[in-house]
Amino acid sequence: MPANGMRLVDEIERRAFEFFRDTTNPRNGLAPDRWPTPSFCSIAAVGFALSAWPIGVERGWITREQARGRVLATLRFLYESPQGPERSGNIGYKGFFYHFIDMETGARFRRTELSTIDTALLMCGVLHCGAWFDQANAEETLIRTLAEELYARVDWRWAQPRLPAIGHGWSPEEGHLKHDYIGYNEALLLYLLALGSPTHPVDPSAWNAWTQKYDRGWAKAYGYEYLRYPVLFVHQFPQCWFDLRGVSDAFMRARGIDYFENTRRATYAQRAYAAHNPDGWAGYSSDTWGVTACDGPAKVRRHYGDRMRRFQGYSGRGIGRNDDGTIAPYAAACSLPHAPEIVIPALATMQERHGEYIWGKYGFYAFNRSFDFPGVKLNFGRLAPGFGWVDIDYLGIEVGPTLLMIDNYRTGGVWKAMQRSPHLARGMRRAGFAGGWLDQVS
Repeated sequence: MPANGMRLVDEIERRAFEFFRDTTNPRNGLAPDRWPTPSFCSIAAVGFALSAWPIGVERGWITREQARGRVLATLRFLYESPQGPERSGNIGYKGFFYHFIDMETGARFRRTELSTIDTALLMCGVLHCGAWFDQANAEETLIRTLAEELYARVDWRWAQPRLPAIGHGWSPEEGHLKHDYIGYNEALLLYLLALGSPTHPVDPSAWNAWTQKYDRGWAKAYGYEYLRYPVLFVHQFPQCWFDLRGVSDAFMRARGIDYFENTRRATYAQRAYAAHNPDGWAGYSSDTWGVTACDGPAKVRRHYGDRMRRFQGYSGRGIGRNDDGTIAPYAAACSLPHAPEIVIPALATMQERHGEYIWGKYGFYAFNRSFDFPGVKLNFGRLAPGFGWVDIDYLGIEVGPTLLMIDNYRTGGVWKAMQRSPHLARGMRRAGFAGGWLDQVS
């Protein structure tokens, strides 16, 4: 790979780390949902922030002592903050955490839900730190203890109101939410963590329930046959922490691939989709692509090209789903381990061509070259004359996976640490996974 491409990748990684270094609350470790717009904390972003500290140590951006302090502040706060069924004042219930919480107090933000998937993302960061901080001193021993306690108290079985599936969440006002995670999506990591629990594991039938609709998703798109989900982050987020190279469950074994290869194909299909550009959006090409969940300009209808189009604010965009011309460069960056030969040229092209608009303090912004409509009240971002819409915020759940996936591409550091967690291996085996590194650990 060209040296200048790798220099850009290193710079993206460094800036992503600095986002968490600069924006997390040093007192309690909570990470903002977005910045610089004033924001509540995203509990999922805290999971990514926790994983940022070991990466920072390995890259020489922070000392091990500093990282220990950051992690201990976070884990202590998460462990000591009140949990309960009341409508306000608590950080969570039954070991789960609210999706959004106050940056200072940790209390539930407004009427946000107790989120199973966001708690799982948090727990991935918790377990990563528990595995990585392996020294015998008192502070790192306490990190391991707190990590184990936080994970052990999550009552995954309670989150199964309609057995054997796992539900989306719960709120004091509504009780258990009405939807379950069924069919391929980012909940792969949720199910594996729930299966691996040492205290409240779900039954292996839960994995079968989750995968029962996989056949509907297995299809061909833009020349690539794979288990499809249109929004790219769904393929990527579990693999921020889970090394799925050469490790397959029954469904993937029957098709002769693994989830890592599946994500590689999804990445190539994204690139081919942008090159084909069926809706004629401005700026899409084989080296400018990335359609996923991100901010957008506004939820409005405007005439563009040959017809009326529907634009979105924050939305889960994908191939043929809510695509309104918005590109999120992090979507490409998060596939770096899977397809560096197309990801690095795309990142370099977007930075070189549009850097004056879309490159900032902590890396890339989302942008939409097709949206240039004056007088629209924007949900997020700004209009750049002669260019189009550009976001002004960085989101923790976009910067975080960018940081982790670049690190996994460079060294596999997060994956290697997570492989030392007995909970991860236990959960994967209970789901029927075998092969690769999993066959090499006890």
